[in-house]
Amino acid sequence: MIIEIALLIPHFNNPIGLGKTILSISENVDIYIVDDGSEIQFDEVIISKLYSGSGNIYFIYLKENFGIERALNEGISEIIKKSYKYIARMDCGDIVCNDRFRKQMDYLKNNSNVYLIGSWVDFINESGDFFYRLKVPSKHREIKRKMYINCMFIHPTVMFKIEAVNLIGDYPIGYKAAEDYAYFFKFVKNFTTHNIPEVLVRVEYNQSGISVTNRKRQIASRIKVIIKNFYFGIYPIYGLMRNLILFIIPLRFLNLLKRHLK
Repeated sequence: MIIEIALLIPHFNNPIGLGKTILSISENVDIYIVDDGSEIQFDEVIISKLYSGSGNIYFIYLKENFGIERALNEGISEIIKKSYKYIARMDCGDIVCNDRFRKQMDYLKNNSNVYLIGSWVDFINESGDFFYRLKVPSKHREIKRKMYINCMFIHPTVMFKIEAVNLIGDYPIGYKAAEDYAYFFKFVKNFTTHNIPEVLVRVEYNQSGISVTNRKRQIASRIKVIIKNFYFGIYPIYGLMRNLILFIIPLRFLNLLKRHLK
């Protein structure tokens, strides 16, 4: 069997979360795990036994903690040396559901103009309990407009064509905690994109995750991305103002609001 999908998973000090993710994967993909200089390591033998698909697992180790951007780029560098057609993403602790990889690959094959695809997600806590559902726009036109408000792709849900990497390059390293936002902006500006309006991944909302602990840094990086891609229009102006406000509002208030509106 020819495997066309390489799944890229960065790891840092979270072997339990990594195990949960690998255990949830039963489709046939090759998995590339990039350890970003962890002090808390995983056991390769145990992780390999958790995978029920027919693909291979490859382990890449960075000598020190360089950050997720470097880990992702190291993984992509290895993946593009082989003959895959697609790169998919997940993070440690996230759970695959509903034939995610097959559905996304089929859509990309049947829609040759689409180069990046994501989906809706259910956010869960570390015990697996439902937190809230995030529905992102499916059509490219709406995605392109609303990218100025927030990232319209949830990073662990995306799959993209490797041929696009040859044009837009690696994940940018100048946008700490918002490397995905900056990267997907490149896709949106250069290619047609899409989100499947269905929950294909359950994403773990980790209180110690980078988007929580580095929230203000993340928002500051988003503002940099908006400014770089700015034009005078309703969405860029609104998005810039919105992110400036989010920079000020406490996270606990936003979480309370999300629970109330779900």
